[in-house]
Amino acid sequence: MHQRLRNTLFKLFQRLKTVEPLLLVSCLILAILTWAFIEIADEVLEQETHAFDKWVIRSLRQTDDPAAPLGPTWVQDLGRDLTAFGGSAALVFFTVVVIGYLWIERKTRMILLLLSAALGGLLLSSSLKYFFARPRPDIVPHLAPVYTSSFPSGHSMLSAVIYLTLGALLASVIARPLLKIYVLAVAITLTLLVGLSRIYLGVHYPTDVIAGWIAGLAWALLCWIIAHWLQRRHQIEDDDPEP
Repeated sequence: MHQRLRNTLFKLFQRLKTVEPLLLVSCLILAILTWAFIEIADEVLEQETHAFDKWVIRSLRQTDDPAAPLGPTWVQDLGRDLTAFGGSAALVFFTVVVIGYLWIERKTRMILLLLSAALGGLLLSSSLKYFFARPRPDIVPHLAPVYTSSFPSGHSMLSAVIYLTLGALLASVIARPLLKIYVLAVAITLTLLVGLSRIYLGVHYPTDVIAGWIAGLAWALLCWIIAHWLQRRHQIEDDDPEP
């Protein structure tokens, strides 16, 4: 029995030695993100984060008027503009733009991966919202229209899914390292700004946004791991360019 266990562990170790360190690290990060989301969701279900959530949202409004957010009027307009980047129109627009670029570059398999990541992320976000069914914040008046439940933030999650996936795909077809960093930095910045705007507008608790970021990043990372694994198996080779 012990000899069989040793043989099994030895074979597993031998297989792990053939796996790229980057892939192993990515799987470890994915496991950590999954654990973090479960922990936050558990705290939310037990309402242990309500005091913190309430304090953050209330601190972003005028002391004597909960309907008035901190800052001048143009900051409110900026918040609404930024939150629009996480809406359906903006996400579909940028996805179509990148699909057009990949189509011109004749990378049709990457287009399929992108569509799978986007639709899968949308399905996951909707399923999580339905399962948790957390009511929207009622501490302050909302400064943007809302239609679904609160946890996790769909804008934050789908922004992470779409922008990080788009950034990763574009970075994979760009040769210059500096441009790769630039594209990924833009994707991360957009994701962060969208989530912060949801809190500022009073339509999401901070834990909604944090959970949305974590879930979106985990989904985008899972899609990247699958794409990388398929690429290593030569399943998503680039199409031959036109002569």
